[in-house]
Amino acid sequence: MIRPSQALRLIHIGLVLLRHGLDEVVFTTHWLRPLRFLLYLSPWFWFRGELPPFPVRIRRVLEDLGPIFVKFGQLLSTRRDLLPDDLANEMTRLQDRVPPFSGTQARALIERAWNEPLETWLDDFDETPLASASIAQVHTARLKDGREVVVKVLRPRIRKTIRRDIGLLYVLAHLVQRYWKDGRRLRPVDVVAEYEKTIFDELDLQREAANASVLRRNFLDSKAIYIPEVYWDLTRENVMVMERIYGTPVDETKALKAQGISLRMLGERGVEIFFTQLFRDNFFHADMHPGNIFVDHGGRYIAVDFGIVGSLTLKDQRYLAENLLAFFERDYRRVAELHVASGWVPPGTSIVEFEAAIRTVTEPVFERPLAEISFGNFLLRLFQTARRFNMEVQPQLVLLQKTLLNIEGLGRQLYPELDLWTTAKPFLVSWMKDQVGPKAFLARMRKNLGPFSEQLPELPLLAYRVLDALDRQQMTIRWRSEELERLHTETRRYRTALLGTVGGGLLILGGTLLLLFGPGQILTVFLAELLAAGLYIAGGLLLITRRR
Repeated sequence: MIRPSQALRLIHIGLVLLRHGLDEVVFTTHWLRPLRFLLYLSPWFWFRGELPPFPVRIRRVLEDLGPIFVKFGQLLSTRRDLLPDDLANEMTRLQDRVPPFSGTQARALIERAWNEPLETWLDDFDETPLASASIAQVHTARLKDGREVVVKVLRPRIRKTIRRDIGLLYVLAHLVQRYWKDGRRLRPVDVVAEYEKTIFDELDLQREAANASVLRRNFLDSKAIYIPEVYWDLTRENVMVMERIYGTPVDETKALKAQGISLRMLGERGVEIFFTQLFRDNFFHADMHPGNIFVDHGGRYIAVDFGIVGSLTLKDQRYLAENLLAFFERDYRRVAELHVASGWVPPGTSIVEFEAAIRTVTEPVFERPLAEISFGNFLLRLFQTARRFNMEVQPQLVLLQKTLLNIEGLGRQLYPELDLWTTAKPFLVSWMKDQVGPKAFLARMRKNLGPFSEQLPELPLLAYRVLDALDRQQMTIRWRSEELERLHTETRRYRTALLGTVGGGLLILGGTLLLLFGPGQILTVFLAELLAAGLYIAGGLLLITRRR
């Protein structure tokens, strides 16, 4: 049910669409389609002149509708699996810039968060904001001990504004899904839900501060990137205080050259930083556009704005690394098999057909020099191909693809000849060596040795409790075995002894190995089968014994 306030807002949106010449969108809705003829009778329709391209008009509409719609458009720019390329590219041009709110109001918000006068902690608080965006704005200041800081403060009443517009976006999404022919394919409700989670995460500045703290710890001694320090004593849910940094924006290449900084080094270093975050730390800055990256005089990157970060499961890390290496070697069958094994496509997918589709997309790419191949666009084409085989959108992979496109675009802007594949491959090979082979085997043993040693004395008691529960019929195992029913009487004693020995051995062996290697490893399925076999045989032993 649409509330009156939402109805008024929908009317406003319709008028904005008409103003930008998007009447074809308005009049393709189910309830306005019968009135489409009125459009062609209107004089303004005849004399409005030539219109900009459709993607440009969409961008201008979002900018007119306000900052929450701008950020939604920025999210859509990352969903290239859903949008046409020209529309996705135009969405990247959306600027998250809104008029600042007053410095006096910012001061009041900070003091309310601290429950103390601002002067208790800060000197030289500049009420003119350094930067202003849709969610928060940033002011400069100095701590009492002389350290320069920036203070980020959320906009007043921003949560209420976001909830209102999110509710409206849900209304629009349901309408699109119901009345547009491509609505179900684009899954607009799911996209809005993803946006809702992302934007509300950005409203918690303590969460952002924690992200910054982890990244700083991961690169504390790095000569490649610097992460500013968070001042936790002054950080709250709506206020964050960080060390102030100075540097040159990374996209100002002329200024960087004038400082004698190698652009090739910067381009390659950016790729190395990203893959280090992805495969060494499994925690990556997912908003690395030029506005958030600076360079100091020594050529070291400085990152800011940590509201969006990403990570992958160990399983996704492994399959991603194997996929990229298989692509590099043009082993398309392996790529198809990995997609099925990872669960990215349904288990019944035809490997042969999927391999053929991947080969069709990939071979033209590899005919170009490696330095001209776009890693990010390559992943995009792969995901679009997999969508034909009912691949479910993986949010963590979409975030990864968006970040990779940012890094690649930045690297090529700095150094157009950047060979992303050659720069990335050593990280993939090194990570795979750490995951398989004797070294990885010993590492997993060391990791699980502590828990294993603690639980090992409990195994006999656990085994006794399982068998005792079976004997008391407090645990039910459902299975049918015609062979056991047809066992000959005179062989039962020998089989009983054999079953007891093998079943107990498998049960103890399976449990021991599972504790040693831990769940989620390659042997998990095999170990589960050992445990099931042990229980199966031990249960059979109890049944035979009781029948005697």
